Amino acid sequence: MPESRIMEHQQPRAPLAERDSGGPPAPDWFTAALARAPERILVPVADARIETLIWGERGRPGLLFLHGNGAHADWWSFIAPFFADDYRVAAMSWSGMGGSDRRPHYTLDLFVQEILEVAQAAGLFDQGLPTVVGHSFGGTPLIACAARHGERLKAAVVVDTPIMSPQVRRERRARRGEPREPRAHQIYPTLEAALARFRFQPPQPCEHPYIADHIGRTSLRQQPCGGYSWRFDPFMWKDYRRGNPTIDLPGVRCPVALMYGEKSSFLDDGIVDYTRSIAPPGTPIMMIAEAHHHIMVDQPLAFVSSLRTLLAAWPGPGGLIRPGA
Repeated sequence: MPESRIMEHQQPRAPLAERDSGGPPAPDWFTAALARAPERILVPVADARIETLIWGERGRPGLLFLHGNGAHADWWSFIAPFFADDYRVAAMSWSGMGGSDRRPHYTLDLFVQEILEVAQAAGLFDQGLPTVVGHSFGGTPLIACAARHGERLKAAVVVDTPIMSPQVRRERRARRGEPREPRAHQIYPTLEAALARFRFQPPQPCEHPYIADHIGRTSLRQQPCGGYSWRFDPFMWKDYRRGNPTIDLPGVRCPVALMYGEKSSFLDDGIVDYTRSIAPPGTPIMMIAEAHHHIMVDQPLAFVSSLRTLLAAWPGPGGLIRPGA
């Protein structure tokens, strides 16, 4: 499911369409978080270099953040520093997204391999097993990794990943109709013109334009011929090979927690009830108030506080947790 893609026909108001040349003002917490610049490395995984951002000292417990479809590691660069005093933290860009290399073909198996090899290269195994947090699409290979290699993970936190029953999946596919044929990115003449077209997908409001500005700027690359275009591979899903098994939530072999935005557009069709019914017994389910699908954008400090609270008391017995309630 695409996320930071530019879908010009789906959302009437672009969050940066009326931005001024200096960019929107940002609060002190955000500026301070970005000031804690990460180490940036490229980790080779199956003939592709995977962009990896790292905070915190080696020898601390490992924590890895996985982004959603069309996004990139810098979606976490204002979140990860909050954990860097206690963890060795990393955020990666999937192959075909962000600053990672593109591949001729993409598979779920390769994405699972990227999780483990990036975690190893970033030093996240230096102090026991790492915890991995995956948002939206990022939760899909995370669940597959937890099912296949759960003995190598301390825990998995799946953030607003829609896990649908076969019936709901068929109904949604029928409503969408035939997928649109992929095409090359448009090249915008200026950075400002490109930022004006940035939209979140699925469509949602954005009350923090400084976050949208940061994400939009880091989603673009300047082209050799001039102009700017988006960094993700527009053709990556054309021949995507999901493999078998796909999502095996009941079969995960490490503790797993689920986090949702209470206003997420993915929470219809009984998705939470279905996910709860197939999740391992005792799985914590967290609802973040006033958050849409992109929880780290809508409620960044609530997301940080909720994740801190979860990691401080879990893995362990779970239940329904509503931070701030």
